Formats: sequence, C-alpha cells, structure tokens
Amino acid sequence: MRVEIWSDIACPWCYVGKARFEKALAAFPHRDQVEVVHRSFELDPGRAKDDIQPVITMLTKKYGMSEAQAQAGEDNLGAQAAAEGLAYRTRGRDHGSTFDMHRLLHLAKDHGRQGELIQLLYEANFADERSLFEDTERLVEIATGAGLDAAEVRTVLADPTAYADEVRADEREAAQLGANGVPFFVLDRKYGVSGAQPAEVFGQALTQAWGERSPLRLIDDGGDVCGPDGCPVPQP
Repeated sequence: MRVEIWSDIACPWCYVGKARFEKALAAFPHRDQVEVVHRSFELDPGRAKDDIQPVITMLTKKYGMSEAQAQAGEDNLGAQAAAEGLAYRTRGRDHGSTFDMHRLLHLAKDHGRQGELIQLLYEANFADERSLFEDTERLVEIATGAGLDAAEVRTVLADPTAYADEVRADEREAAQLGANGVPFFVLDRKYGVSGAQPAEVFGQALTQAWGERSPLRLIDDGGDVCGPDGCPVPQP
C-alpha cells in the first residue's frame, strides 16, 4: 500500500501530523508493506528566495492578527508538538521560501533518502536556532546529514530548474485531488485524510484502506507463459 503525504516544511501542522501518522504506522500490523512518499506543497509559492522575515511578522501581515494573537498561536503549536515528543521553538523562528527544500526532497527521493531529509528539515526549521532560509550551505549541511552527496546537492541548488517541474507537478496534482491545505494524506489513491489528525484516525484509515485493497483478478485464457522451467515451444 502506498501513502502519499503532501506537506510543506514551513507548515507546523505538517510537522505535528507527520509524527502522529508515524505513531499510527508504527502500530499498524502491515507497516512493512506500506510505502510512504512525500509530495510537494508550498504554502507561499510566490515568495522570493530572499524574502525572509520573522514568523510572527509573517502571521500578522498574512492573517491580520495582532502580535499577541500570533504568539499565542505559536505557543499552542509548541504545546501540540511537545505532546508528540517534538521540539518546537515558539520564539525567534523565521519564515521564507521552501521551493529549494522541495527540490532537494525530489533529489532525495531518487536516492531513497526522502524520509531522512524531510525529518531533518522539519527539525531544523522548528527546533534549531540557526535559520533554515538565510544560507544555502545550511541546506547542504542538512542534505548531507540525510545521506546525500554534497556536490550533487550544490549542483541542484545552483540550478533553479533542477527538479522544479517535479515540484510543480506535485502541486498541480494536489489541486486536482482537492487538497487546498496541508498536511494531506492519500492512501492508495482511494482515501484522503486532511490535517494533523490524531494517531487513532490515521490508524483507522490505514486499516480501512488495507482491508479494501482490490485483489488481483486473474484472467487465464490458456495463453503461453515463461516460467522457471523454461518457455513452451510452439508445435507445428
């Protein structure tokens, strides 16, 4: 079974939702037969690479809330994260474009390191004191920590077209599936789960999707096949 997760590194509920989903997956009896694929979704796709500002400032401008309201929201998110065993800095974080991070996640997918990279990016954004947005070498450091080659990472970051089509394709597909927010979980292209639901909800979704997988329907018309013992030879 395949689970696809549309998310953004700048999304705190994606950070929390990932932890809750993984808690459910760890308890799922068929977890070894579940493939998890992370898909791209930018909350702020038009943001310039050099447009970096404090999270509180971004929240007040984008949502028209006061600084006190924005800070209260961050404090609540910090408590939600802590309940899942996650570190979360409620003060001093910044916000910027995540486009390069999504491009690197597609590179990581090619090397089978996507899960490792997205977790390190989340931790760097929400828990570390160093900014994730101000220094390209910070991304190189994180990507190599996930097992990627530094030279290849730098090559991708230096070419803004590298994996750009893959990021945009993911975002178009999210729109086609009706996802206008993240996190958004799609199970075997049959079930969608929106938001950072409790682990119990994810567990129920996994169980239901697994139970309703379509078994292979074999159409056997006696056609010739090749097997371990060789291939049948047509007789004259």
